[in-house]
Amino acid sequence: MEIPPNMRLVALLGDPVQHSLSPRMHAAAFQACGLRWAYVAFRVRPEDLPEAVAGLRALGFAGANVTIPHKVAVLELLDELDASARRCGAANTLVFRTDGRSAGYNTDVAGMRRALAEAGVEVRGLHAVVLGAGGAARAACAALGEGKARRVVVLGRRRDTAQAVCARMRQEFPTTDFAALGFDPACVRAALQGADLVVNATPVGMHPRGEDSPVAEAAWLRPGQVVFDMVYNPLRTRLLQLARQAGARTVGGLSMLVHQGAEAFELWTGLSAPIDAMKRAVGLVHAEV
Repeated sequence: MEIPPNMRLVALLGDPVQHSLSPRMHAAAFQACGLRWAYVAFRVRPEDLPEAVAGLRALGFAGANVTIPHKVAVLELLDELDASARRCGAANTLVFRTDGRSAGYNTDVAGMRRALAEAGVEVRGLHAVVLGAGGAARAACAALGEGKARRVVVLGRRRDTAQAVCARMRQEFPTTDFAALGFDPACVRAALQGADLVVNATPVGMHPRGEDSPVAEAAWLRPGQVVFDMVYNPLRTRLLQLARQAGARTVGGLSMLVHQGAEAFELWTGLSAPIDAMKRAVGLVHAEV
């Protein structure tokens, strides 16, 4: 596709990025609003992130999305942070201002909150388990804290990382009980059995490794739970299949993708996001998860 010189550009920075539906979704949004904008995805290794962000700014990009594994590291490269990014300690959306300054936001928080609300899930008073302790997990914890979950257990492959996330969240959301555990099978299984809501905030199960799951067996889950997988490609992840087998209710990641993308679109353009067009672009209107 030709990108003429007078088009505004937005980027996705991550590793990997080949699975992403964001370019398709934002292309549809730009077209629906009659904007001469284009969205391009770049695979960026962690050691190259500073140069990549500086390059986007120098090339006149309007903004960017940031995905795994850069959501935490990118904070050090920005001039200012919105309250959403400061609260999480992670950013997934960048805005390059006309005065040359760069700002970071976390639209994942609102994206998750709206996805759960769209699925009819009331967070208040729930006991939740978050699998993972990276940038996506921080956004999940913030969304749960804002929603006044009663207890949130964070399971990280490195327990000290999970503990750091919980320490930050306790400061931000003192009415929610945050606790950290390791990711060994015994801890995961025990934590899951007591949870009302299970959130996968890891990339486990993402294309092309759709056969993987952070939960080994359906028996680790139970009827009546809600299992929310942030992974959206494939649509029916192995985790969601196991949850269905266990009789749990499932929520896929496409709704979160759309809602966080809609907020990013509005930050970049100043226009209301065409939510229906974005949903159609990623097949959400036909999705049954």
